[in-house]
Amino acid sequence: MSENVWILGIHMTPFGKRADKDVLDLAAEAALAALKDAGVTMKDMQVMGYGNLRGGTSGQSLQKQIGQTGIPSFNVSNACATGSTAMRAVIMAIKAGEADMGIAVGVEKLYGAGLLTGNSVGSGPETWTPTGRNGAIKNLDGYIGTSGMAGLFAQIGMAYNDSDPRADFELFARISEKSHSHSTLNPNAAYQNKMSLEQIMNDPMIAYPHTRSMCSANCDGAAASVIVSETKLRTLSLEQQRRAVKISASILASDPWTEASQEFPDVSTVTRNASVAAYEQAGLGPDDLDLVELHDCFAAAELVHYDNLGLCEPGGAIDFFNSGATWRDGKLPVNVSGGLQSKGHPIAATGIANIWEVATHLRGEAGPRQIQGAKAGMAHVIGLGSSCTVHILEKSGL
Repeated sequence: MSENVWILGIHMTPFGKRADKDVLDLAAEAALAALKDAGVTMKDMQVMGYGNLRGGTSGQSLQKQIGQTGIPSFNVSNACATGSTAMRAVIMAIKAGEADMGIAVGVEKLYGAGLLTGNSVGSGPETWTPTGRNGAIKNLDGYIGTSGMAGLFAQIGMAYNDSDPRADFELFARISEKSHSHSTLNPNAAYQNKMSLEQIMNDPMIAYPHTRSMCSANCDGAAASVIVSETKLRTLSLEQQRRAVKISASILASDPWTEASQEFPDVSTVTRNASVAAYEQAGLGPDDLDLVELHDCFAAAELVHYDNLGLCEPGGAIDFFNSGATWRDGKLPVNVSGGLQSKGHPIAATGIANIWEVATHLRGEAGPRQIQGAKAGMAHVIGLGSSCTVHILEKSGL
């Protein structure tokens, strides 16, 4: 059996408009800070995973900026799951015994790109049912011509509403209200202003039931993580071991075949499959989680993923949210960072940034937004294609 792997260091740059830095500047900022956080240098790295979609850069280019040591670089492009897939490439290299320490970086510059319709804000359409298990609402996508992400997730929201009328415009706005409230405590979030329910509902409509403030925000940013084998970790200082975060599960899944339109992905099924595999690999269940960072590219996505990730009883997503469980002081806080709608969504950086948020809480270093006593958490990202990564992290017991 391959040995355990750990996050030794991790960093997320502030997200937002970073006009003073290009893609490689941002990547270097995140990578050097992650190395410093880990207490190591590029000389200690034996493998790199590098994720970027729109900048045309590579891990080799980054190495010329921060340390050109000749190590291999996996250059990854996997839509919104790019960063977390790059990180998984490093994890698998370590598990295979090819390295005992490596670095993963995800970086993107999107500010001013507008509402992207391709490989950015979220994933594609899906079939969905309240139980998520039996029978499916017919997927209309591919038949009525919607191709933009906003339109696709609008369909998901309306399909949910068709099954349960309680999933109305106001409910989706309340989900965003939570996210914007959480972001006020996150100094790295692109938007840190609290928004009232009325402000959210009266914001310009993008695609019903989503107004502008209910959509993920294009911005600039980067995130990086240093991964280490357990054998190597045990040779490091006690402080490094104390701050290390165990990667109890790392899952990458792709869309299975379904009878729905094959032109676009089924983000619910791939998320369910990935989460089931992650729980099995980690030996944990949803009840063991203390926080979750999930891919809320639009408000409707957060609602359906409550069910897809097994955070509630099948078909119980609305009741789960209405119970207050997903707020920072609730039973299972979701998107304490502010989520993609407030924290921002620089595509290739998002996967590692979600992992950074969970890891920071497990270390007890999240400041005023800290989930007290957090011992385990999940980070989830969907990539157009459709790919899905799910990582389950645990607090160090070394």
